[in-house]
Amino acid sequence: MTKSELLELISNGENSGVEFKCDDLRPEQIAKEVVALANLGGGRILLGVEDDGTITGIRRPDLETWVMDKVFGRKVHPMILPFYEEIQVDDHRRVAVVSLSQGTARPYVVRHNGREEIFIRAGNVARRARRETQARLFAVGGMLHTELLPVSGSGLIDLSRERLKDYLTTIVGDHETPTSEEAWGERLCGLGFMAERPDGPPLCTIAGLLLFGYSPKRLMRHAGIRWMAFKGDDKAYDALDDRVLDGPLIARWKESPRSGRRIVEKGLVEILVDSMRPFVSKETSDVDDAKRRERRWHYPVEALREAVVNALAHRDWTRYEEIEVVRYVDRLDILSPGALQNTMTVKKMLAGQRSARNPLVFAVLRDYGYVDARGMGVRKKIVPLLREVNGVDPEFDATEDYLKLTMRKGPATEE
Repeated sequence: MTKSELLELISNGENSGVEFKCDDLRPEQIAKEVVALANLGGGRILLGVEDDGTITGIRRPDLETWVMDKVFGRKVHPMILPFYEEIQVDDHRRVAVVSLSQGTARPYVVRHNGREEIFIRAGNVARRARRETQARLFAVGGMLHTELLPVSGSGLIDLSRERLKDYLTTIVGDHETPTSEEAWGERLCGLGFMAERPDGPPLCTIAGLLLFGYSPKRLMRHAGIRWMAFKGDDKAYDALDDRVLDGPLIARWKESPRSGRRIVEKGLVEILVDSMRPFVSKETSDVDDAKRRERRWHYPVEALREAVVNALAHRDWTRYEEIEVVRYVDRLDILSPGALQNTMTVKKMLAGQRSARNPLVFAVLRDYGYVDARGMGVRKKIVPLLREVNGVDPEFDATEDYLKLTMRKGPATEE
């Protein structure tokens, strides 16, 4: 949004789709307006603007994190992914614009003090929904996997057409790919990679953006992977490597008459493995038949890939933290946000029980061979490989906030 567009929006005043608010309110107060808009047709909340249209500007430090975590992450249910931007009005004032689409998992509620309340938009005011209105909202809503939620501000332009063409022709078996924007939107909505909306072209779903988006993190700040490497056994101030990796989960493949099917552009998993390589492996003095030094991995590379892919496939998108992969001198930690899904426990997971939190993402990763076809990578790959190569079992720590997998170096892989 440009400055002129913002000023025009403010000059038109509040309405059924626009709300003005200061940024010094409690999270539940803003959540009430979010829920009311989502239960109607979506809209915008302008933070830093008084009810009468006076621009006071935002004052809260790191407002975006506060809005995403305190309001959307803790008070609004089910999850909504807004589009957040800040517009500079002058040298001293900025206005934050929080845009959200019409909710597809209505009714949305505000969770506060152990209660859930449903609000709707009546003109320019948020009101508690009456029983009849609640009944209509429940009728048009339904249970929905988080991965199928639309991402505000996204569109077909954010998806890699080449990756999608490969998926449709190679995996799905389509004889030809869509030839127009409308046809692409219809096809991808049918597959769950985009979601229709009544007031414009379809939006990308979380699954579509993660799997095929050029830069998922641009629209979902908690996408991607935070990779870190430290010299010692804790998070020291001076990291050997510390970066946030972004990209589609699926690599771009190409068929060649001579070399067959091969990767021509890496996906997020391959990008991470490349970043990790200098810190979790070393060249030995041995050389192979091509006179190249052999590389010895401190952890089985197949177990590493399986663990990372599991974190990507099963993470909880209602949490606004990134996946973390951290290398220490004696171990590697992989932390996936969110508690274990449904009634899953570590014991059940090790026994081979399966419960996909994001079934569409998991299915596509399985189609491309990223995960064990039977969905038992922990039992069939991670545990036996780490035990065989390093002589130690992996450690799992499951809490209400995350699942952490720890792989320890064995005697044979010490520096």
